[in-house]
Order: sequence, then structure tokens, then C-alpha cells
Amino acid sequence: MTDKLKNMYASIGLPRLIITCFFLIMLLMAPPLGLSITSLLGDSIRRWAMYGLLVLAMVPAVKCGIGLNFGISLGIVGGLFGATAVIELGITNPWLAMLAAMLIGLFVGSLLGIGYGLLLNKVKGSEMTVSTYVGFSVIAFMNMIWLTLPFKDGNLIWPIGQQGMRNTISLEGSFGLVLNNFLDFNIGDLHIPTGLILFFLLTCFAVFIFMKSKAGIAMSAAGANPTFSKASGINVDKMRVLGTAISTALAAVGIITYAQSYGFLQLYNAPLMMGFHSVAAVLIGGASLKDAKISHVIIGTFLFQGILTVALPVVNKILPEGNLSDVIRIIISNGIILYALSKTKGGSK
Repeated sequence: MTDKLKNMYASIGLPRLIITCFFLIMLLMAPPLGLSITSLLGDSIRRWAMYGLLVLAMVPAVKCGIGLNFGISLGIVGGLFGATAVIELGITNPWLAMLAAMLIGLFVGSLLGIGYGLLLNKVKGSEMTVSTYVGFSVIAFMNMIWLTLPFKDGNLIWPIGQQGMRNTISLEGSFGLVLNNFLDFNIGDLHIPTGLILFFLLTCFAVFIFMKSKAGIAMSAAGANPTFSKASGINVDKMRVLGTAISTALAAVGIITYAQSYGFLQLYNAPLMMGFHSVAAVLIGGASLKDAKISHVIIGTFLFQGILTVALPVVNKILPEGNLSDVIRIIISNGIILYALSKTKGGSK
């Protein structure tokens, strides 16, 4: 029995155990403070599914050998461009608009991912440093692009007298909540966004199937042991580019999924920390610099987003002072990121 408990503890890991306990404690504190557990769980489930694809983007990146991809901002800006292009084109059918946005985002994200992968092949051993720089740089560069794009739609641009795109763009007349509202239902005040959950899980399944394919196995082998893979005839550099392109393409779809659930597009510096949040989530789920699985994505995303969803209302009830909510959000989210990064241990598990 003792050996079983030790094995169970080893498989769960101390980080996940601490985060899970903290989440459960916050959840149990909610009812005495007048908060609904079912409502908080519903919000946690929604945020889990809407953020999951951005975390899923880490799996092919880690598997191909580039490590934790802080550069998913490349895919994010590709997805945001696809979404704004759809609004500019005047596509109002929600499903068609979302499909068009994803296709454009996939195309742009894949192209950016290929170029990004070629860059990472030139800096082997420093991928995380370079990806962090690329992630921040592309957001800064897009700040200039958002100001100069020749879009004319009134939903996208500022009123007369101001140049450039709005900071926040409503998706109400486009594809806002299209996945959330598909086959959704309520159990009391627990809302289940069935379509959003199905889309997230189906995408996870598609990535799982790809990783079991010939190309996926070759990509994983190239990431796990480049020297042996090269001796076996696998083009390691090509596999690294493939994994990077898939990662950025998933991020493009992920930001569109996130935005439709949120109901708005957020441009400029809004996506700046999404790469860090995604990295923290997959690490909390049990991933390392050398290995990441679908299960790590599912568990880690729920724990990370669940804590943010539950802890903030609880802490705000305990400390109701006016401007503390945003400060608490930053402390909790950045604290989880720092804790998760401290558990990488140089890539060993």
C-alpha cells in the first residue's frame, strides 16, 4: 500500500498536488463568503476550454525539440489578423466567419511558424531565450501594424480623428459565442458550453492522432534524440520546423477560440503574456522541457484557469478594497507562472 501511495505521489508530482489543494481550498471557502460553487465551476470549465488550445500549442513545440514555445505570439497575431480580416470582409454568418478566420489564421500562422522554425534551427541551444524575445517583439511590431492597416470597417477602426484599429473589437455581429452557444445547457447556475468543450477535446484528439502518425513519431524522435534520429535518416531540422509551424498554427486557432468565447478581440499589448500563461499551464499539468502530453494540457489548463477563476472572487470578498482586484490577479497569475517555471529543473522530471 505504501509503495502504491509513493507511486501515486510520484505520478501526480508536488507542483500539481499543491496547486490542486489550493484550488480546492479556495472552492470550499466560496460558500461561506456568499459565492456559488456551481457558478465558479462553470466559469472554470469555460475558461479551461477557451484557453486550452493555446496551451495545446506547447505539445508539438516540446516534442520537436524547441522546448517551451514562448513565441506562440506569432500564431496569436496571425489569428487576430484572420479575425479582423473577416470583419473587414463583412462576413456575418457566425459559423462561416469563424471558419474563414481560422483558415486565414492557420495560413498566416503556418507561414510565420516556418520562418520562426528556420530561425530556431540557427540558434540551437538558445531556443527559449530567442522565443521569448520573438514573442515580445512580434507584439511590439504588430502595435505598429494595427495602426497602419488600411481597414475601413467602423467596428475595427477608431472614429474620425484617430488613426488605427480599436483596442477592443466586439464580435457580436460576427462569430462571438458561436461555439459556446452550440448545444449548451444549464444545470442550475452551472453553464456547460458544450460546443466549446467538444471543439477543444476534438482538437486535442487530432493532435494525439498526429503524434501517433509516421510524421509525428519522427518529429518526437528528432526532439528526443537528434543524434540518433539523424543517423536513422530523419531530417531533424525539417522536423523542428514542422513542430514549430504546427505550434504557431494551433495558437492562431486558439486565439480565435478564446476571442469568440470572450466576445471581443483584444489587440495591441493584450496578448503579451499569453505565451507565459500557456507555458505555466502545461508545466503545472506535469510537462517538462523535454516532454509534454495531451494529459498535461488538459490538467494544467484546468488548474491554472480554475485557480484564477475561483481565487480572485474569494480574495476580493476577503479584501474588498477598490483597486485590489487587478493587483491580486497579477500577483496570483505571475506567482503561478514563477512557481511553474521554477519546477522545470533544467528539463528533468
